[in-house]
Amino acid sequence: MSRLAIPLERDCLDNGLKIVLSPDHTVPIVAVNIWYGVGSRNELPGHTGFAHLFEHMMFQGSEHVPKNKHFELIERVGGTLNATTWFDRTNYFETVPSRDLELALWLESDRMGWMLPAMNQEKLDNQREVVKNEKRQRYDNQPYGDWDQRLQALIYPKEHPYHHPVIGSVEDLDAATLEDVAKFFSTYYVPNNAVLTIAGDFEESQVKDLIQRYFGEIQAGEQIPALPGDPHLDPVIGDTVREHVLAEVPLTRVIMGFRIPPYSSEDFAVAEVSRALLGMGRASRLYRTLVRERRVAKGVVTYAFPLLTGASMLLAWVTGYPDSTPEQLETALTEEIEALVEVKQSEVDRAIALTETDLVRALEHVGERANLLSMFDLYFDDPDRLNYEIDRLRAVTLDQIRDFVVSRLGPNNRAVLVYEPKRTA
Repeated sequence: MSRLAIPLERDCLDNGLKIVLSPDHTVPIVAVNIWYGVGSRNELPGHTGFAHLFEHMMFQGSEHVPKNKHFELIERVGGTLNATTWFDRTNYFETVPSRDLELALWLESDRMGWMLPAMNQEKLDNQREVVKNEKRQRYDNQPYGDWDQRLQALIYPKEHPYHHPVIGSVEDLDAATLEDVAKFFSTYYVPNNAVLTIAGDFEESQVKDLIQRYFGEIQAGEQIPALPGDPHLDPVIGDTVREHVLAEVPLTRVIMGFRIPPYSSEDFAVAEVSRALLGMGRASRLYRTLVRERRVAKGVVTYAFPLLTGASMLLAWVTGYPDSTPEQLETALTEEIEALVEVKQSEVDRAIALTETDLVRALEHVGERANLLSMFDLYFDDPDRLNYEIDRLRAVTLDQIRDFVVSRLGPNNRAVLVYEPKRTA
């Protein structure tokens, strides 16, 4: 066993708020991290983009914190803060000097328990426009910017909760009423749908008193609704599905996506190691062969999405040169992915070592440690599972990799998205 040594203690308030405490007195800083069990998968048809909208709304003030004051107060003490929204969750986090832990807890509690009194039409209209502008900048007017929503639509059927993009649609955002938004908040941003993790330099007895003081009186919400749509999926797509996009992009890019076991599956570790074999580092198969040796691509990317619902997805993409054709790139990428069936043990050992190193380096940062503990508690009801992640990686075998290539990376489970530059006459 190669158990990591991250200390932790769990607790739960009467209102259902889960608590994870992980002391580390190495440096005088502390991270406060809250994960809510709400993401784009929880959005009803016609109400997409609500989870991401709240990432913005939650910084617009609560009953005792004026608009934009959250940022100002944390940055004034030398802290950092942010939030992110994804398919399965939303998280909010601060890292502050240890002496300012109470400030971070008060701010997070005020927007969990006293957000609605400060919510008004002006704030909704303002943040709706901010999100729409973000969509224009990052998705609509960015080269390749809409790749994720196109790939999701290929891999997940229309009724699946992952079919639509996290940022949602402009039409749904425009149609959102203040009542819609308040109902979404009351349903999901409740203590019984959240994990609060504190990691870093703190005294346990003091922090428990502070958590009870600031979060204890927040009322629990109703039972969290079942996911909308149909979350069940076949293990594979069943065919090769594709989309070809002529767009204002500088170079041809071919993206392949595959359904893989969900993050909750023990087989996800096999997908992670396979992803590393293909595209992690300059000695990976795709970079070594397509970029350095054959010189058919300028760059490669691989990623295994840690998603929970029905199936996750693995992607690999290659970006060509000005004279590259989609056919050349797709053929080259397909050949290398299918050749992974011939992988050697030494390559598997290297990929596992690289993945381990990434995890350990992330855990050196107190904010990332808090984030991962929140994730493992929310997803698996077991933050201590983080201490055994290295064992899961090291348990991946050569035969498992080869079986994964045959069963999951073949033409019966492939989504191909091609971006090609518009040619001027």
